[in-house]
Order: sequence, then structure tokens, then C-alpha cells
Amino acid sequence: MVPKTCEGILVEERYPVPRPDRNADPMKAANAWTDWNARRWAQALELEGRQGIAVCDTDPLKLHFVWSLWQIGEAPEEHWLHQLQATRKAFLKRVLGFADLYLVQRIDPSIAFQQRDADKERHRPSFDLHLRLQNSLHAWYEALSKTAPARVKWALPSELPLLVSSVTDHRYDMAVFDRFVASLPRSSH
Repeated sequence: MVPKTCEGILVEERYPVPRPDRNADPMKAANAWTDWNARRWAQALELEGRQGIAVCDTDPLKLHFVWSLWQIGEAPEEHWLHQLQATRKAFLKRVLGFADLYLVQRIDPSIAFQQRDADKERHRPSFDLHLRLQNSLHAWYEALSKTAPARVKWALPSELPLLVSSVTDHRYDMAVFDRFVASLPRSSH
């Protein structure tokens, strides 16, 4: 849930229609998703330039998703490697980068079910999958917090914190990117 204080500075998560099919052509899908994510990154930078800050509903880098799918056996390693390659190229071009701050909250499954059942307005067709992805998602951000400790906070604030960031210069740091990716656990699938 995004705090009300994010109104006017929020870059919402949206998806292309139709969504790229990783099974039909993994490299084409990886490039299409990377381009989509780069557009969200550009929106965030444009909003930050106007407002001084931008808040993204989920990480615009979005590399964690296919990695997490691979971790739980829902995607082959090939999908992860293609997405990693496409994302790394975008990172080198500086059309994608690290966010200044990642706010990550651990969600108790029973609370997630209660929230889902209480919200009759939203349709959640991938709820069970996303619940299964939680451990991998946390492993992703744990690895990032070891590589870039100032970027990850393990709670969602009730109010948006005033951010005066000193990590902005490292948004496109390839050495940090490569160390981070090398530190990720390997799938047992």
C-alpha cells in the first residue's frame, strides 16, 4: 500500500497489453520488458526533475521478477539470463538504474489473505504466485542490501520520508550491479 503522501509523485506500475511472451521468444520478451521498464524509469526521472522526488510502485528495474520466477521453478534459467543480459545493456546505456531507496516489507501470508479477501474491488489472478515469490523477493533485496546497504529499508513508512540522498550518483554503477548479481543465490531448479 502506497502512503497518501505519495499523491502527485507516484509512478504506478502498469503492464503492456498484450504482455510479452517469454515462452514464445525469451530474448524478444526480455528486450520488450526492458524497454517497458526503461519507460517507467524515464517517467520517474521526469517526475523527480519536476517535483524533486518520485516514488515508484515496485522497482522499475524489475529484474527481480524473472529471477524470482526462476528461483521457484516457474521459469527456466534461460529466461533469467536473457532478462539479465537485456537489463545489463540498459544499465550500461543509463536508461535503467538503481532506485535511491527500496522500501521492502515482509508480509505474513495470513495477513495477505485477509487483505485480499477484504478488498472486493481488485481482481488478483496471480495472488498465489506472488505469495510464493515472497521468499525469493526477500532474498533479492537481502543481497542488494549487502551490496548497497543504504538503498534498502525493511519497512514501509506511514509517511513518506524526506529523502536527501547521497546514493543518486551510484544509480548506474556497473561495478555495484555486477557485484550484486554475482551475490544472488542460484536456483536449485
